[in-house]
Amino acid sequence: MKKGRRIAAVSAAVVLIAAGIVASLDYADKRFPPPLEAARQVSTEILDRDGQLLRAFSTGDGLWRLKTTADDVDPALVRMLVAYEDRRFESHSGVDPLALGRAAWQLVTNGQIVSGASTLSMQVARLIEPRRERSLTAKLIQIARALQIERRLSKREILDLYLTHAPYGGNLEGVRAASLAWFGKEPKRLTTAEAALLVALPQLPEKRRPDRFRDNALKARQRVLDRAGEAGVVEPGEVAQAVTAELPNLRRQLPAFAPHLAEAARRKAPQATRHQTTILRSVQERLEKLALETGRKLDPKVSLALLMADAKTGEIVAEVGAADYFNTSRSGWIDMTRAERSPGSALKPFIYGLAFEQGLVAQETIVEDRPADFYGYRPKNFDMQYQGDVSIRQALQLSLNVPAVRLLDAVGPARLMVRLRRADVTLKLPPSEAPGLAIALGGAGITLKDLVQLYAGLVNREQPVRLGDGIRDQAELIDDQPLFEPTAAWTVADVLGAVLPPTGSPPSGIAYKTGTSYGYRDAWSVGYDGRYVLGVWIGRPDNAAVPGISGYKTAAPVLFEAFAKSGLSGTPLPRAPAGAMRLAASDLPIGLRRFSTAGNGLASTSAREQPPHIIYPPEGSILELGKGPDGARLPVVMKMQAGRAPFRWLIDGKPFADITRRRTGEWHPAGTGQSTLTVLDADGRAASVSVFVRD
Repeated sequence: MKKGRRIAAVSAAVVLIAAGIVASLDYADKRFPPPLEAARQVSTEILDRDGQLLRAFSTGDGLWRLKTTADDVDPALVRMLVAYEDRRFESHSGVDPLALGRAAWQLVTNGQIVSGASTLSMQVARLIEPRRERSLTAKLIQIARALQIERRLSKREILDLYLTHAPYGGNLEGVRAASLAWFGKEPKRLTTAEAALLVALPQLPEKRRPDRFRDNALKARQRVLDRAGEAGVVEPGEVAQAVTAELPNLRRQLPAFAPHLAEAARRKAPQATRHQTTILRSVQERLEKLALETGRKLDPKVSLALLMADAKTGEIVAEVGAADYFNTSRSGWIDMTRAERSPGSALKPFIYGLAFEQGLVAQETIVEDRPADFYGYRPKNFDMQYQGDVSIRQALQLSLNVPAVRLLDAVGPARLMVRLRRADVTLKLPPSEAPGLAIALGGAGITLKDLVQLYAGLVNREQPVRLGDGIRDQAELIDDQPLFEPTAAWTVADVLGAVLPPTGSPPSGIAYKTGTSYGYRDAWSVGYDGRYVLGVWIGRPDNAAVPGISGYKTAAPVLFEAFAKSGLSGTPLPRAPAGAMRLAASDLPIGLRRFSTAGNGLASTSAREQPPHIIYPPEGSILELGKGPDGARLPVVMKMQAGRAPFRWLIDGKPFADITRRRTGEWHPAGTGQSTLTVLDADGRAASVSVFVRD
């Protein structure tokens, strides 16, 4: 009886002691947790639209530590890693007793360490909490940390931490950073030799660097391959082939594309470790290379900027803020895509677009290019010469100054400013200064980004888009009003698309315009096809003059080369919409044959003093009704010129729309057959045409 009580007492004591030990260990575990939060500190990454790395920033302690998961690396590397470092990784709880026993026996029998016993969990514990001394105490702490880590994380999470923190020499940590530095690629797809090298390097990262200690690296890679072959994770034939593979002989720089955008993204959300942009890395890389090559041909203090956008989505696909970000003489750190500068003649297409839309001119309307005085403002052409009578088409293609000012005087600078706001662009004017005629020649400030956004409105005829700041999901539609009516936008593109490329540049199917600011400070060129818009700026960041530069000779060749080297397939310019056509001068209504101006810039007989004229549809035309994607009939676009607003349109004597001040309208025919279209102006003057409608 006494013996039974003694056994019960001892058992109770053992249970109590065991419970105390467990409680103490649990308390210690909670009181002194492993530093897992600090372990999650990684480099900030800037990614392109498809998730490719554009640029990385080092951690606070100067390390290139890119977050890496098992999904980011080749599965063959993971299999080799486990086979080489920790074969029972999936079954142990942080410590492998068999490996510990083997290592201890080898130490006793050989008098030295033959093989290690550290599991991947123990290595993670050492990596996230490094200790300088190598002692029994340090090893015991490492074992305890490994057990703690296993309690908190899954095997997959432990593996991810190793892949992120494994040392590769210098300031390289993690498999992704090492793969980019040694192979110039992400580790998603590796050769057997490459995977084996990445498994081998972390044991002695400095002494196995392939660019410095080639023999050490070869031997270490060989050991990994041999063990992987023995474990059956690599076929013998693959091992034999990998043994002969060359080692990398230099360490590459990590990607560093789109530096200005990368800095802006980090400032915008400093706590985030990943920023996805709308950039396409392949396009960005090509345009940065072009900018660097072009910069070498320019004056040492001259820089350049390029910005390319998808006009349909509003996404910026490439943005180069300087010829060389690290060049101090060019002030490369300044992002010239966001700097306000004078656009020169680059705004002229929008003056012409407004004039086309209002029915003031057609492509073959004659306009005077002669010296003129506009209330004291006397514009001169770039070459100080005058062409006399020219067509509107020629005036825009030759970028003549006086005709552009005549048209701006007719449409009104304030009206132009209001229209540009449809594309969410506001020109920068001097303080307390009202919009004036000098806008036609660059008398206002605008950024390259905003200029590209304006031209995107000529491509995306249905609705302007806001380009945003290049960060994902920032592009958006602005409102439901297009920048210009489709016929006006098409007419501008039709004119600009026929401008000859600069000497030596091949035709590329783009419409483009150039600009040179006053005093030779800025050279511009903006071009577009059916989808993409590309803008080029060249000048000095300090706004000093650059004698001899011009939009046509300096910026336009870069524009054409950039389009050719972008790697994007060209998209043809959109077809002419309903109502748009090229009319010969002899076919124009009499009121559209000449945009007559007097010497002081005022129309000798202003448009509103002339009676209205219907310029589309023309008299006697046969209109074939098209259908939209939904099967509904498309409207007939009506356009008139001259007359005094407001106007009322009539069909067969019946008014069909409200009174309007616009010189364009839409007519939805009720059926087919002959109809008479009439317009009345505010003075009661009328114009009529007879047309035939058929399906």
